[in-house]
Parts: sequence; structure tokens; C-alpha cells
Amino acid sequence: MAELPRVGDPKLAQLFADQLTGEVLFDAFSRGRYSTDASAYQIEPLGVVVPESLEDVKRAMAIAARNGAPLLPRGGGTSQCGQTVGRAVVMDVSRHLNRIVDFDPQARTVWVEPGLVLDQLNQFLRPHGLWFPVDVSTASRATIGGMAGNNSCGARSLHYGVMRDNVLAIDALLADGSDMRFGPLPDDLDTAGFSPAHHKLVTSLLELGRREAVEIDQRFPKLTRRVGGYNIDALVPGDKAINLAHLLVGSEGTLAYSNRIKLKLSPIPKHKVLGICHFPTFYQAMDSAQHLVTLDPAAVELIDRTMIELSRDIPMFRPTMDRAVRGNPEALLLVEFAGDDRNRLLEQLQALVDKMAELGLPDRVVQVTDAFQKDVWEVRKAGLNIMMSMKGEGKPISFIEDCAVGLADLAEYTDRLNKIFRQQGTTGTWYAHASVGCLHVRPVLNLRQELDVQKMRTIAEEAFALVRDYKGSHSGEHGDGLVRSEFHQAMFGRRMVENFEQVKATLDPTNLMNPGKIVKPPKMDDRTLFRFKPGYRTNVPETALDWSNWDGFAGAVEMCNNNGACRKSDANVMCPSFRATGEERHLTRGRANSLRLAISGQLGPHAFTSDEMYDTMKLCLSCKGCKRECPTGVDMARMKIEFLYHYTKRHGLKLRERLIAYLPRYAPWASRVGGLLNLRDKIPGLARLSERLLGFSARRPLPVWHAQPFAGQREADRGAA
Repeated sequence: MAELPRVGDPKLAQLFADQLTGEVLFDAFSRGRYSTDASAYQIEPLGVVVPESLEDVKRAMAIAARNGAPLLPRGGGTSQCGQTVGRAVVMDVSRHLNRIVDFDPQARTVWVEPGLVLDQLNQFLRPHGLWFPVDVSTASRATIGGMAGNNSCGARSLHYGVMRDNVLAIDALLADGSDMRFGPLPDDLDTAGFSPAHHKLVTSLLELGRREAVEIDQRFPKLTRRVGGYNIDALVPGDKAINLAHLLVGSEGTLAYSNRIKLKLSPIPKHKVLGICHFPTFYQAMDSAQHLVTLDPAAVELIDRTMIELSRDIPMFRPTMDRAVRGNPEALLLVEFAGDDRNRLLEQLQALVDKMAELGLPDRVVQVTDAFQKDVWEVRKAGLNIMMSMKGEGKPISFIEDCAVGLADLAEYTDRLNKIFRQQGTTGTWYAHASVGCLHVRPVLNLRQELDVQKMRTIAEEAFALVRDYKGSHSGEHGDGLVRSEFHQAMFGRRMVENFEQVKATLDPTNLMNPGKIVKPPKMDDRTLFRFKPGYRTNVPETALDWSNWDGFAGAVEMCNNNGACRKSDANVMCPSFRATGEERHLTRGRANSLRLAISGQLGPHAFTSDEMYDTMKLCLSCKGCKRECPTGVDMARMKIEFLYHYTKRHGLKLRERLIAYLPRYAPWASRVGGLLNLRDKIPGLARLSERLLGFSARRPLPVWHAQPFAGQREADRGAA
């Protein structure tokens, strides 16, 4: 590929602006907001486009291809391995490309656009008694396109399978701009209706599958939770028809752009019951998982001691933990049974109590059969963010996050991994999917320090070696991205890496789509790609508020780990400005990123008190919804007070702010000419003039002035005196 356009290139920005109806955001603040996801990485994109239609997407891909600019499709930006950051033009499909295109309740299928959020889809399906069961913990903001690109799994994959098992077809745009349906192939490829170019492409892929069938069988782990590399096992001939959509699932946007996705739906179970199993040691919990799954549960999820204690420190979760947890266990397993026969579920719940007694743990199950189940699952779903609420510079870091091993090996694997942590002078946090041998484990490290970055590399190499010993998968849910792609050769062998490269070259020969992921990646510990790069420093003027509980104002800002909970569609409050606009800049995460980049000097001098920062903060309503609902405790309302203090010190109060702040002082005198002031909303054109001069929106009338109340108040004041 030719040399990349430079970051923020105005000529490239103008090309997009001339041909797209959607937004084109190439300014420094916008690029900064899209430079991170929920991983440890930060890469400034070339720019950002927000397409309004499929035609916009086609034009954007064509412009990018002609100008040698890589393209990175992005949904909610919640990837934990760096899949959605890169030196590319980021294409945010979450704002506009989020429709349900076609729904067939009898066939239990639905076609959706990639930006549709999972919870919104399930809200639409619920009246029909159906749901899409790949229930990831980020369902309130995870987009279907991102889930397909990542081959997401969720808590109930034991029963429903992973994303790959529930995607039936994908209509995609290839890098050359052509449309192609990826779906089940007929026995006779000539009847598939492919163009000559697509027929050649598919033939090449099928030939790879036939040629490499033995190698794939030997190299790919025999686990449902294998989310690494390309799914080229889908190309191997077998009993079932080959479905090309399964090749795009898990490809992380590196092969094509998925513009419509056909999903398989499932009936909603009529009843659910939950058993909360308490364990005195972590090892016992891990060893018991293989026995509990024999009871045919829908899910078996882990919560460890660290998560229990952190949850108790978060006001919104404390009542749930007080009711759900007895004493001080080292670990909990949440065992759910689901189905249409409630009596059968109650029998299974009793069988769980009996099984725990057989394992030497009598009276260790809290049985939940009412609506309280939802509260318990909310804590589990917030597990990642709860872990990230840990105070201090050391944070649980995602890089061996979701390795998967067989259930019989789970206890021994976790025990050996804990020994590796101890050897490196750290600990790990644990939660997630005990039912399928996939645990979310995060060593606590401070990636500002070179020593801890070295520990990161050592832990990764030793952990992945452990996984290979157990014939497991180094990714069981969160994919490759920048974290694991470089380890494919150790995991799958050189020949398989060459197969992955062949797939990439076949579908994306110009390396247009999200380069650097899965094939030809950078080093996972390249600090120039980290959020906290070498030399990272913050410079905050003397603050107006006391930030000592957060290790300073910078520490409070850096509590945001980009998990995107502020994007959630089922919010109680957070974040109202984003829910109104759908724009990343009017999001708690977007504001926190802008503040962090500004105080660390990454947006240029005086960025912290700039007008661009003011525009970023102005729609924050100071509702404090984030303080309660953000699992990491980001308090944007308090940060806005601090920002406005410094902004006003530099710029002074605007006339609009003076008019509002001093209203009690001048209102008695203004009321005397209230009739004139009221003309603002009566004479055409005056409202627009006042908007330009004073900043009050012309679309909203101002309160009507009345003289008498102020006069009456003065009389009352004199009487009181």
C-alpha cells in the first residue's frame, strides 16, 4: 500500500465532505475521542466519518481506496483487545445504520444493520416471544456488527452457542466496492448466482478449506470457545453445508464491511431460577464447575472475592450483594436454569443443592426464584467495569483476558496461572464463564511503568504456553485485535498463519480493511500504541475542588476505561445528552477522553481551557447520572465544575452566563420594561437575533416577564423588616 495520508489531512477530509451526507470529523478533538476503545491501546485515526446510509458507506470505501487510506468500521467501541482503534479512517456506523430491516417471526429470523444495539433488538423481539440469545454483558451498547466481527459469546453460550452459531448470512461490501452475500453455499457453486469475480474468490476459499482440512483439524482447539484467527474451519467440507458468513464472523472488520446481518432467533424461556453457590476457596469453585454443568444449566458464571468486595463499595450494587452473599466466600458460581416448565426448574435447583452437598459443601446455595435474579445478573454483567473501579494507578489489564481450556483442566489451569501472577509480584481478578472454561482474568498492572509492561509480556507468554499445554484457546471470547494477533504462530503454527494471510489477501488484496489485526500485527507490548505512552504526563493547574480521593483531578479523569456503559440504551439517567444526539462528543466517555487528552498535552497547548473543550462539556446537564450509573464511578458533573472554573479564569464569563447568574439582581428593574423584553418571542426575527447575540436558542421561548410579582415581593420584604 502507498504511504498513508497524514492524520487529519484536510484534503482527504474535504473529499469525504464533498461526497458524504453524514458527518466528517477530522479535527483533533474528534480524532482523540475515537483513538481509544475499552482496551489499553490508543491510536489516533486519520479521521472519522459517520455515514447516514449504505450509499455513504460505499462512497467512503471508494474514497479510502483511491487515496490509500485504510478504513476501520466501528460500532459501540467497546472492544477489549484494540480491534476498533488504528491508523485508519474510522467509520462509526452506530448512529445511523441501526435499523431492523426485515423480520420473520415464523421462521425466527431477522435482518439487521450493523449499528443496531443488542438490547434494542431484543426489546423489539420481546412482544413476539423471541430474543437473540448471544447475551454479552455489554448488551446495552454492543452493536450486532461488532458482535459479529468479534464472534461474541455471552453468558449462555453453553446452551445457545456463540455468535457464529447464530448468524445465518451476511450481506457485505468487499474492498473493491462490490456487493456479495455470504451465506450457505449450494452443492453446485454454479447455481449460487455469483459474479465471475466472486465465483473465483469463493472457489479459491473452498480450495484452501479442502487443502488444509487435516492441518485445521490438528491445529484448531476442540472447544466451542475458540475465537482466534479466521474461522477457516468453516471452509472445510463436512456433513453440513458450508456457510461463508461464518468466515466473516470473528474477522474483526478485516475482510469486508457487513452492511446487513441475518440472525437466528430463539424463544424466550418462560421461567428462570438461580442458585448462588458459595465456595470457601477459589480452587473449589473452579473444580466444581465440571460437575455442576452435568445438571444442564443455561449458565454457570463466576464472581471472585475481589469483585464481591468492589461491588459492595459501589452504591448501586451494595444492596444486591448484601442480599445475595452470605458471609465472606472466596468465590461464587451463579448457576441458572431456564425453560418453560417451572416445576422442572425448581427440581433442577434442588438438584444443584444436592450436588453441592455431594461435593462437601452443604447449605452453600442461595436460591433465587423471584425478580431479584435480574439484580444479581446486573452485577455480573458489570463485572469488567466493577473490576476497573479499583483505585490507584494499578488496574486489571486485559491481555490474557479470556483464555479457554477444557472444564476438567480449569482448576489446575487457574491455580498455575495464579502462581505466575505471584512470581511477577501481582494478583489477578477473575469472573465470567465457568460453564465453558473461559474466565476473564486480568492481572493488576500499571502500564505507565516500563517494568510492568515487561511483566505484561512475560505473563502473556507464560499464560499462552499454559493454554497450549491444555490444548485450549488463547482467546475464548474477545478476539485477537492488537493483543493476541502476534501469538498466532505459537498458537496455530506458521502454516496456519500463512493460511490466514491468504484469506486476507483473497478478500482484501489492498489491505484496506482494518489492517494490523489478525494478520501482520504489531507487537502487543509496543508502548507507542498504548493509552499511557512513554513519557505520559498530566499538567493540571491548581484545582478549585478537592480531588484527593481520586489521586488528583487527573486520576478522576483516568477512571474512565472506555467501557461505554454511558452509551447504554436502558439507562435510568446516564447519559441524557448522548441519548438525545447520538454523538460521541456528548457522551460521558467522550468528555472524559477529551479531558484526559487535553491535560496530558495531546491536543495542543491550552486545550483544557479551549473553546473546543467548552463545546465538548456544554451539553453535560450535571445530572450526576454517571456518578451513580457508571460502574467505574466517573463523576462528569464534578469535572464540569472544575473545567468551568479554569475556563472562566481564562476567558471570563460570557454575556449569556452573566445574564443567568445575575438574574436575581437585575430582575426587579428588568420587570419594569418586561413588555419590551417580551417582544423577543412576538416579533419575527428577534428570537434569532437574540440567539446570535446572547446564546439563547431561538427554538425555545423565554419566560414571560411580569412586573407585579417583583413589586409585591419588595412590599413583603419591607413589611418583614
